[in-house]
Amino acid sequence: MTTFGFIGTGNMGGALARAARKRLPGEAVMLANRTASKAEALAQELGCRAVDNETVASEADYIFLGVKPYMVASLLEEIGPVLAARTDRFVLVSMAAALTIQDLRERGCGDFPVIRIMPNTPSAVGEGVIFYTCGGVTPEEEAVFLEDMGGAGRLLPLDDHLMDAGSAVAGCGPAFVDLFIEAMADGGVACGLPRPMALECAAQTLIGTARLMLETGRHPGALKDAVCSPGGSTIQSVRALEAGGLRSAVMEAVIAAYEKSAEMK
Repeated sequence: MTTFGFIGTGNMGGALARAARKRLPGEAVMLANRTASKAEALAQELGCRAVDNETVASEADYIFLGVKPYMVASLLEEIGPVLAARTDRFVLVSMAAALTIQDLRERGCGDFPVIRIMPNTPSAVGEGVIFYTCGGVTPEEEAVFLEDMGGAGRLLPLDDHLMDAGSAVAGCGPAFVDLFIEAMADGGVACGLPRPMALECAAQTLIGTARLMLETGRHPGALKDAVCSPGGSTIQSVRALEAGGLRSAVMEAVIAAYEKSAEMK
């Protein structure tokens, strides 16, 4: 039985633990957190094990490092002796933003097999995007990882040097989308819709439109044109969005996220 251990159960670590639990039995998932009560609460929710960092490091086949980039070196210093003492095979899975596999090796990963991932929070409900790249991992280990994390959403291979760009779109993107949903709902409320209905309507419209694009393979520009009847209300609202600089603002947000990741190295 493959075991997954999560060191750090914050928003992202918790999201991935929830996804893993969809494919793995409770006894195969271990949770550790600096604040033990947080790991214990999530373990109770998911029906899995709350342990400490050393237990994860000594027992898990896949060890997820769910800590901030500046904490990676100290964490690896803490669990390094445990990892070095192991005689069985294991894989480190890092979700530390901005740290390449080479950066991770310089911070204590050494020659251990590593999968670097850039996930997003919708992974918790099976609708996430998880970019990944491997270092020293066998095809069999990669296949097991993809199978057991399949409940998180779309797992997409991406070259290490493009991870920051991917994260700027998918990792930060949920915040952009949340702002857009909230703004749409506020518009609905301004027009008389009850807020709960406006929020549900805006969210489902976003879900449906995204799924329509993915399942049909049609370009979003073509789908937009299909809704914009000549002289109709939609084209007038699109005109208002263009006047407000929506596309430029979104592009600048992605670029700002990318540039911040570069600063964090």
